[in-house]
Amino acid sequence: MAPGVTSEKKTEDEQTSKDNLIHLSNPHLEKMKDDILYHFALGTGTHDFPALFGDVKFVCVGGSPSRMKAFITYIAEELGLGSLSGDYPNICAGTDRYAMYKVGPVLSVSHGMGIPSIAIMLHELIKLLHHSKCSNVTIIRIGTSGGIGLEPGSVVITKQSVDATFKPQFEQVILGKTVIRSTDLDDQLAKELMQCSKEINQFNTVIGNTMCTLDFYEGQARLDGAICSYTEEEKLQYLKAAYDAGVRNIEMESSVFAAICNLSGVKAAVVCVTLLNRLEGDQISSSHDVLVEYQQRPQKLVGHFIKKRLGKV
Repeated sequence: MAPGVTSEKKTEDEQTSKDNLIHLSNPHLEKMKDDILYHFALGTGTHDFPALFGDVKFVCVGGSPSRMKAFITYIAEELGLGSLSGDYPNICAGTDRYAMYKVGPVLSVSHGMGIPSIAIMLHELIKLLHHSKCSNVTIIRIGTSGGIGLEPGSVVITKQSVDATFKPQFEQVILGKTVIRSTDLDDQLAKELMQCSKEINQFNTVIGNTMCTLDFYEGQARLDGAICSYTEEEKLQYLKAAYDAGVRNIEMESSVFAAICNLSGVKAAVVCVTLLNRLEGDQISSSHDVLVEYQQRPQKLVGHFIKKRLGKV
């Protein structure tokens, strides 16, 4: 190949990489000498972010630290990057708020439960990726949910995250004013994940809307909380209305996850397994072993996606 052609291709690649860097929607950060990511126990003045995280291409986030450690162990074996000791240190060991693990180009981070907890984590994760000069990053939330009209164990790839009134938006009060942000997720990424599910062909997978609520009990129309002000008939009417609006599962993080990833220019997806069909009940009664197997399904799907992207399938 002629030297001129090689140089031109390199320039195009560099430009593409630059165009796909993480975008920070905060001009104030430019004025800061150091940035302390308090809830990660990391900081630009104490850690070399590009050296630690500069090669990250895939970030998987989920509720519990143990689940995210299980995921990094699983993906390490799948990618042939397993540790000789079989252990993976928690990068955020200096705090008990979140846990973070890394192997090769994959970062695995816990986010706790609910919108406030995942929002705090995402602010610091996005800044970490920016300070690390990462590019072409894909972020995927893997987790559990309640299904609507689906058999337990089905996996839902989110098309849109909708609020409790079935609107595709995330609403937040900032400086006393209501700000509404889009909760669309990357359509092509969802289709790519769906294709991966067809290829492994191990469990039912659908693309549908995900309802994100502020609560596990009344917010999700459960009858088994300490407080309940509605009838079973009203509950079923609401859940059927959700189904008619395209909702196939319910959880508590997807709206702010989609909103922050959109504002940061990051391709993102939500992949959650359903632990029960909410049209048939409220309590999760499956055995421990069954629930463990269910929770491995999003890991298997996302693991296959990562392997495929890296040319290891």
